[in-house]
Amino acid sequence: MNTGPVQPIPTDDENRPPEPSSALCLSGGGYRAMVFHIGVLWRLYETGLLQNIKRISSVSGGSITAGHLALAWRNLSFKPDSVRSDFIPKFVEPLRAFAGVTIDAESVILGALLPGSVGDRIAKAYDDHLFHGKTLQDMPDEPRFVINATNVQSGALWRFMKPYMRDYRVGKVENPRIPLAQAVAASSAFPPVLSPFELRLRDGDFEPGTGLDLQRPPFTTRVVLSDGGVYDNLGLETAWKRHQTVLVSDAGGKTQEEEEPETDWPRHSYRVLNLIDNQVRSLRKRQVIDSFISGARKGAYWGIRSDIADYELPDALNCPLDRTTQLAELPTRLKRLDATTQERLINWGYAVCDAALRKHLDSELKPKPVFPYPQSGV
Repeated sequence: MNTGPVQPIPTDDENRPPEPSSALCLSGGGYRAMVFHIGVLWRLYETGLLQNIKRISSVSGGSITAGHLALAWRNLSFKPDSVRSDFIPKFVEPLRAFAGVTIDAESVILGALLPGSVGDRIAKAYDDHLFHGKTLQDMPDEPRFVINATNVQSGALWRFMKPYMRDYRVGKVENPRIPLAQAVAASSAFPPVLSPFELRLRDGDFEPGTGLDLQRPPFTTRVVLSDGGVYDNLGLETAWKRHQTVLVSDAGGKTQEEEEPETDWPRHSYRVLNLIDNQVRSLRKRQVIDSFISGARKGAYWGIRSDIADYELPDALNCPLDRTTQLAELPTRLKRLDATTQERLINWGYAVCDAALRKHLDSELKPKPVFPYPQSGV
């Protein structure tokens, strides 16, 4: 019986063992996740671990960060002393500038009033601010970046990658030239207001015989996609099945208590969907951690809701739980974050990633951690 955090699909080779290599999973959570993951990647870059990761799998807000990292990758030197000279100006600063712009409210309003969908407007905003016309073919060959969305029609995961994009039921499109902004918009089309994102293709774009049972129009011509977190809220599937060491960065939210929940059907339905998502996320988290404890996988999990005291490191950075909980409760929006909030989120991602890595992966990691923005703390 499979008790791991991902389940096999009919096309999997279950006899294929995981590769002795590392993967990184970046969860969703809007700008909150996008900025939290900056801190995570900062610490991974600083320690030298990032350059050895073979796969980066992302969903939703984590895909914004991953997509930008993919384009910056070839321009990063990965030298121990190059954080200030290339990592910050080439990766951190453009993302921080983007985090200072609200894009969801305008996209929703204009999408309702003018021609074009909300998803199209989100994709345009991504392209204008971050991706500048680049396509999936502009990503590096290694590491393999996997941007995940959910196919609403097939109920399966839709994977955007440089060599191909695919849904195991619908089929595979080789060497896709889809704009990177569209892939990220599909991955981050969180319901109800930003979903769905429609991808228009031709039936002939698909390699013949690569779909299990749905390789036919309209599945191959009008692909209706939603947030990758709907199917896989930690971005685990494509990493867990292939790599022995898996690092999981979880910036997802948690459903809060409501004394008087709304009873009208739209808001009640939204509340119930959030409860379901919260349960699935909690189950996957437990299964990931149990797999590490049992030795089925190597790696580490850290979350925006973690308590750094639980890592029991005497030299962990000072991150009081009440302060980090405030950061974890920031709304899941594509809404402007002020500079201080950004710096606190980056510091928290950096600190909890460091604690998890030193506790569960390598206790001797260097250099000694120092907040990226010491003046802001968490």
